[in-house]
Amino acid sequence: MFSRCYSATTQGIEAYTVEIECHIENMSPSFAMVGLPDSAVRESKERVMAAMKNSGLPFDFSKRITINLAPADIRKEGSAFDLPIALGLLASTGGIDPDTLQQYLLLGELALDGAVRPIHGALNVALHARAIRKELPNLKGIILPLENAREAALVPELEVYGVSNLREAVGFLNGTAVVERSVVDIKSLFRDHVDQTLLDFADVKGQETVKRALEVAAAGGHNVIMIGSPGSGKSMLAKRFPSVMPPLTFDEALETTKIHSVSGILPAGVPMLTQRPFRSPHHTISDAALVGGGMSNIRPGEISLAHHGVLFLDELPEFQRNVLEVLRQPLEDGKVTISRVKLTVEYPANFMMLCAMNPCPCGNFGSSLHQCTCSEVMRSRYMSKISGPLLDRIDIHIEVPSVKIEELQKKVSGEASKSIRERVLQGREVQRERYETHNLKNPKQKIYKNADLSPMLIQQYCEIGEAGNELLKKAMTRMGHSARAYDRILKVARTIADLGGSANIEIPHLSEAIQYRSLDRQFWNA
Repeated sequence: MFSRCYSATTQGIEAYTVEIECHIENMSPSFAMVGLPDSAVRESKERVMAAMKNSGLPFDFSKRITINLAPADIRKEGSAFDLPIALGLLASTGGIDPDTLQQYLLLGELALDGAVRPIHGALNVALHARAIRKELPNLKGIILPLENAREAALVPELEVYGVSNLREAVGFLNGTAVVERSVVDIKSLFRDHVDQTLLDFADVKGQETVKRALEVAAAGGHNVIMIGSPGSGKSMLAKRFPSVMPPLTFDEALETTKIHSVSGILPAGVPMLTQRPFRSPHHTISDAALVGGGMSNIRPGEISLAHHGVLFLDELPEFQRNVLEVLRQPLEDGKVTISRVKLTVEYPANFMMLCAMNPCPCGNFGSSLHQCTCSEVMRSRYMSKISGPLLDRIDIHIEVPSVKIEELQKKVSGEASKSIRERVLQGREVQRERYETHNLKNPKQKIYKNADLSPMLIQQYCEIGEAGNELLKKAMTRMGHSARAYDRILKVARTIADLGGSANIEIPHLSEAIQYRSLDRQFWNA
């Protein structure tokens, strides 16, 4: 007796098909599972046997049972194969029509009482199911846990059915139970989007220059470092930064949701993320937790969970230097590649890095209110924790001065996040229209914001004229900036021009972009 059904699992954020073959012989009882299963997959034998018995589904286990998971040369992980194994065993004895079974990808973890528990990566598998229809022309859709149904239903061309227990899945395949097809109104997810943050820039007194720099950063997706004494408002500003960020586009939301889904941290009842992620790891984090890693089970790190969002590193020099150095390549490439002996996984990591730090160990260097008690050697050692190559990848360097008591006593609030966000949205719309043609021609290398521009595209979209070239030449010579800094100044200037409604980069736009690169020399050469 033999049956075949199809499931899927993820490697990185991409899914691949797993063919599950069930073979039963009238020989001495045994239950063998082959195809490089890990411990969780091998243990499915016990879950499947108990679930079928407690669901009242008759099956004779006193035979030789062999389960093969193909392709056999790729390690299978996780508990999502429980449901397809149980259904495959029933199909091998005639309990389910084998042809009907092969019309669906099957996923789900079984509880001992037959309940179907949620899995990771439902959206990733659904997108894969849509892509393999040419290989499996009879494939109609996907059957998976009810809790994951709305997430998988984001793929509209696919029939998605969520089941709550094993008996319901069997009844649906046999036509004796009705299971409603899951449908999601994608437009309503964005239309009903509500900014859940209660923090607003109106709470911040003074610091107008810093707010302007953060507005530019949000509009163009630029990396920022804020340097200032303790209590000047760096963390307060950073926590309010999401309130001026634009909402995710559908393409961005799909990419971000895939990462959170495969990590198993997608909020319950939320099929798709519509708010940009804001990740704020503690400074004790390891390099593997930051960029992703693991031995056999490689998981995405904080930089991938912040994809299309913000990674906030507070007290930057307190992070271990080796942890900060692993950020250099992802900041440049927008992705991270994790290699092991038998496996290489690539995760997207196109994030904004927002950093905050003190200028010295005591925090008062350069302050007009307090005297610094650190020696020059102490300051040098403290600042040297941030390497030049990492600093070079940060577009905007801004000083956050101490707020004077007169500012704090004012009853007038600062500019609200809503009005700042409106300008940011206008700037993003200008960028969307500008890069629309490029994105249609290059769907695998889409540009969402000015920070994504490659050196070749910078020449195309960031022309500054003869006067601008002369100004930038003087600035580069005087400040000793690198070629990377040259490109990043042009991208920031392009964003400033977009916020000002200018089609061309003018001298004032370029001048503002240049002054955002001056603090590294002031503090690091102090």
